[in-house]
Amino acid sequence: MTSDIEARGTRMAQIWIKLAVLYLLAGVIFGLVMASNHHFEFAPVHAHINLLGWASMALAGLIYHQFPRAGGSRLGLWHFWLHNLALPVAMVGLFFMLAGHPQLEKLVAAASAVIVLGVLLFAINLFVNMRPHG
Repeated sequence: MTSDIEARGTRMAQIWIKLAVLYLLAGVIFGLVMASNHHFEFAPVHAHINLLGWASMALAGLIYHQFPRAGGSRLGLWHFWLHNLALPVAMVGLFFMLAGHPQLEKLVAAASAVIVLGVLLFAINLFVNMRPHG
């Protein structure tokens, strides 16, 4: 029998994967625009969108799909919200920082710290709640 936490974890896994695909599209389009305009100074933004947006979020979604108790736990929900609220802030801030607005460095650092906190919660979550469903 599937618990409410596992059912929520399965739904959350699907959301992680759908958002990851949106970051894949954003990263590919951003990379194409960046390259076609020869603005390679924005390569760190492109790389982080693809790594923290596409790859990390897709992997989290697949892991949470395999271990829905972890995905539906409070730690899983905190991981989701911290990652998904801080990542856009960090990427937009990094873009403008690289475009000549160094005063945004503290914002980027703070958003990055929130992402790190989310990843730490992800690691703790897996050690605490990683039990297969079924």
